[in-house]
Amino acid sequence: MNHLSRLRDHASLQVGYCTNVHAGTDLSSIRDNLSRYAVGVRERLVQLPMSLPGNRAETASEDHRLGVGLWIPDQASRELVEGGLDDFANFLDRSRLSAFTINGFPFANFHGDRVKQGVYLPTWADRPRLEYTQRLATILAHLLPSGVDLGSISTLPIGWPDNPFVEESKRKIVTADAGRHLRELAVSLEELDRQTGKRIVVAIEPEPGCTLDTVGDMIAFFGDELPDSAHRRYITVCHDVCHSAVMNESQRDAIEAYAAAGITIGKVQVSSAIVADWKSIDREDRVAALDQLSGFAEDRYLHQTGQVSRDGGFRLATDLPELVRESSEASVDAADRWVIHFHIPIFLERFGHLRTTRNEVLVCLDALGDPEIDVDFTGHLEVETYAWTVLPDQMRQRGLAEDIASELEWLLTQLGE
Repeated sequence: MNHLSRLRDHASLQVGYCTNVHAGTDLSSIRDNLSRYAVGVRERLVQLPMSLPGNRAETASEDHRLGVGLWIPDQASRELVEGGLDDFANFLDRSRLSAFTINGFPFANFHGDRVKQGVYLPTWADRPRLEYTQRLATILAHLLPSGVDLGSISTLPIGWPDNPFVEESKRKIVTADAGRHLRELAVSLEELDRQTGKRIVVAIEPEPGCTLDTVGDMIAFFGDELPDSAHRRYITVCHDVCHSAVMNESQRDAIEAYAAAGITIGKVQVSSAIVADWKSIDREDRVAALDQLSGFAEDRYLHQTGQVSRDGGFRLATDLPELVRESSEASVDAADRWVIHFHIPIFLERFGHLRTTRNEVLVCLDALGDPEIDVDFTGHLEVETYAWTVLPDQMRQRGLAEDIASELEWLLTQLGE
């Protein structure tokens, strides 16, 4: 049995896509998006000669459930806890959608004209972040499908240091306050578990440039602020393959490090980054490669870029647009590669002069299934390509539901279904 087959047989394996790709902050918009897109994705997938791990039905293929990672921003979370939960749960059931995880990272509008560092607010040092996440846990415990008693919520890695979206006097993040709030969250999740029989884990997601952006940062934070097993039963890590690749981390080493540190992986976000592999791009093509990169230097999301030099040095650029403007053919001569935080479709391996970190997804999946690593993993896999709507036009010629279905089909194929 190879490692991917072992992962496929994980008792709690769930596979789905993250709905933060769809705009809308109120409950009505969320329902409309799920009806329009998620149902469309499901209808395409049930036509394939494969089933959906963790969402299998015993009857005909049309009863198979599609796993979805719900994005429920603050406004919609309030609508749900104030009386909309039963109706929404019935809607998901009728639509044959299985809500096993929530993306609790973006708090407010994730599809404004300029999101950038605003997505990291409020921070975990701010009480509204705690209260929002507690609402999400209540919601997910109610929405988990029958027979499923484990759900996950991904969240931001404390915040963005010196955030330009906050007035200067309030930019300092007190990490101890964040730790205190997360410990309080663990207590409330334990109580929710006792009351409902549903274990909801919150998974902190390291991201380039944030307070916690490496595996080492995460392990140190858990050691300082979440040392007890009672904390770690409910506070876990979300491993985003793209983020880890941008930080020049080995996927296998990352999974091994979490296992050695006794930190549960609450969710893996299956995502792929862009790579400008300068050492293998012919000199006469480098200007064209920079021009191609400029098509991804858009103004909505932050596109942190890991720069690896020919001598092995590493430096993180805050955002791709500034990096492209300041670069030239000569400036990339000393570069080995750039890895850009731009969630590109996971089935792509190469396009034009650029390639992707698709192989890192396979390395990560293999490590998760490797019995020699023996990491504590919930089995939750979420495809998170939220950037479909800001991709260059030539890369999004099909309908969004079909594009998302193609990603899930590729992932299911790798898992051996």
